[in-house]
Amino acid sequence: MNREELAAFLRSRRDRLTPREAGLPDGGRRRTPGLRRQEVAQLAGMSIDYYIRLEQARGPHPSRQVLSALARALMLSSDERAHLFHLAGQPLGPPRLRDDVPEGTLQLIAFLEDVPAYVLNARYDLLAWNPSASALIGDLEARPRDDLNVIRWIFRSPEIARHLGDEEKGRFARSSVADLRWAAGTYPDDPQIQALVAEMLGCSPHFARLWAEHEVRVRRQQRKRFLHPALGPIDVICQVIRVPDRDDLRVVLYTTEPGSPSHRALRKLRQVTLSS
Repeated sequence: MNREELAAFLRSRRDRLTPREAGLPDGGRRRTPGLRRQEVAQLAGMSIDYYIRLEQARGPHPSRQVLSALARALMLSSDERAHLFHLAGQPLGPPRLRDDVPEGTLQLIAFLEDVPAYVLNARYDLLAWNPSASALIGDLEARPRDDLNVIRWIFRSPEIARHLGDEEKGRFARSSVADLRWAAGTYPDDPQIQALVAEMLGCSPHFARLWAEHEVRVRRQQRKRFLHPALGPIDVICQVIRVPDRDDLRVVLYTTEPGSPSHRALRKLRQVTLSS
């Protein structure tokens, strides 16, 4: 059980929830946003003293019943609920983070010749990709292993401040941090996730600010724009598919609207790949 992280997560979720959203009377002006501790305790059906101890990182080990009540009271999403249980040492399943990619998944991305596709683990490491993905993102084969990590790409970039100011790129960066927060809670014993978080906290104030918000959200479909040096802007829909029986792996596919300029650009990307 990670008492400090659990306490910080509970505080951050309480602060974001208004009395009206929780079905409580507003009660007039408040000094701070969010619910009061006694309101959360009331909604969860527990004593205020018990809840205060949880938020002060000195509480007992909460049961699954208590955690479920807190998840309801704080109106947590399914991703946040799973994160809460992991922080409390009550994981909803037996998580295990691995780096091997099933043969069927490798065959799938190889078959998708016109669709850039790659396999990503919970640490945001790229484990496998097809030629179209390498041509779109940049020669992945030539990169050192420690440069095959999307979180490092985002927050080591000298353009990170400008990217966070852009609606699309900023949303992608924030969702990636929220997804990594889920991974850190789901795989608390993975040393490489902990090392990555520590590295980013030490080198990127932008990452540190987003990490401190305690947002938890598993990465799903999103739009993204690439600026290819030969083909110009390519707008893609980033589809994220979980590998069956492997919650630690996702297949990421970049698709486009049929008949669009971006769709034609992806078809040309295949030709560029074959001629290089």
